Amino acid sequence: MIAGPATPAARLAARPLFGTLAPWLAALPGDGPPSLEQLRRWLDTAVPRPASGGGVPLQFVPAEPAGVPYEQRIHMRGEIPTREANWHDAFNSLVWLRFPHTKAALNARHVRELRDDGVRGAARDAATLFDESGVIVACADDALADALREHRWREAFVQRRQELVRRVRFVVFGHALYDQLRAPFHGLCGKALYLTLPQEAIGGPDLAGRLDAMLAARLGDRNFLATPAVLRPLPMLGIPGVVPGNENPAYYDDASQFRPRPRVARAG
Repeated sequence: MIAGPATPAARLAARPLFGTLAPWLAALPGDGPPSLEQLRRWLDTAVPRPASGGGVPLQFVPAEPAGVPYEQRIHMRGEIPTREANWHDAFNSLVWLRFPHTKAALNARHVRELRDDGVRGAARDAATLFDESGVIVACADDALADALREHRWREAFVQRRQELVRRVRFVVFGHALYDQLRAPFHGLCGKALYLTLPQEAIGGPDLAGRLDAMLAARLGDRNFLATPAVLRPLPMLGIPGVVPGNENPAYYDDASQFRPRPRVARAG
């Protein structure tokens, strides 16, 4: 039998930064996002079933007012408001399926910080930023991680490109970032969280599962991801394979996209 042409969603699943969600995206029959009913079917077959930061089994429910703030509603009821046929909300649901422990830990942090401080502080801002725009940079080479953190883009993406491909994995977490990557635009940046892993984990079969467990454990420490400043800008179109043009070293000469690290003003 000759296979029919891949659906737009299946083509999306095959793109470099969508591999973490590929099992679900590849199963979509058309070019639109999964329906709420489809998301519920996938949730029902998840083993174990994801739970909120309060330990309540998850439900994907219509996005209707409930009189309870968003994070508290998830924490207390396990209800995730989800708009029908909406890519942004669908990606949020799929990230819950792929990173259930990290999402639950973020939900617990939101509720704990609100309860303890009564205000929206830096820890909640950091959690929101990572939840929306975060990308995990799993790296087995500290020097490469430093080059990326310090905006030495040509060193990381050009001079050490082959090492980067072998020793670093860019794993998108933020659901808003996934939505933007469907039609990536010039200057698109993610907010990078750097994690050091051994090389065998970088190339392992369940990197996402390992990252999920690691992040969930670390989020229990209030000093981890305590401020948005921990998350560093990462030009997503510079990652090898994301756009064809970045195979040319001259692509990285564009300072409007690959900006130098801001200088810190000296006192006095």
